[in-house]
Amino acid sequence: GGEHVLAGSGAPEDPEAKLRGEAIHRLLECLHDRDPAERAEIAARLLPDMPDREILLAEAAGLLDAPGLASVFGPGSLAEVEICAPVQELGGARILGRIDRLVVAAEEILAVDFKSNRAVPDAPESVPEGILRQMGAYRAALTALWPDRPVETAILWTRTGALMRLPAGLVAAAVARAADLDPARRRS
Repeated sequence: GGEHVLAGSGAPEDPEAKLRGEAIHRLLECLHDRDPAERAEIAARLLPDMPDREILLAEAAGLLDAPGLASVFGPGSLAEVEICAPVQELGGARILGRIDRLVVAAEEILAVDFKSNRAVPDAPESVPEGILRQMGAYRAALTALWPDRPVETAILWTRTGALMRLPAGLVAAAVARAADLDPARRRS
């Protein structure tokens, strides 16, 4: 639970923004390993009725081609990874989610979520609570799966191309706040 957009940045349930975000997600998922010359044709098939398809394709291509994001979209990364795991920090409750990109490297595990919010926070501490809780739950679940490697989380803000790493303590604190809100846990 919790907000997923910055306060004052517009309606959280704006249908147009939701549609735009889903389109960007789809392009990033389907185009990451395709020849750049094929992208426009694939985008036309994926988003046949999207009026601003070219703008969305340009945004997605800019992210896919950004040298600083090569590890996010390159070999060793996985797209749309389903996760269902108990989270001890939530009293063993199971979480169910989909990690947009999961980078499995020898030195770390990195879970990346794409966010197409119109307003982008300037620091991890300004990220909306709901996003911090989501990423904290992913981190806790992945840490149980890979106890021998550091697990990090990050948000890829698609509008700016910024990959914002989220400090482990920040997302862990958000999960702890979520656990404190659970009436079943407060009774025990």
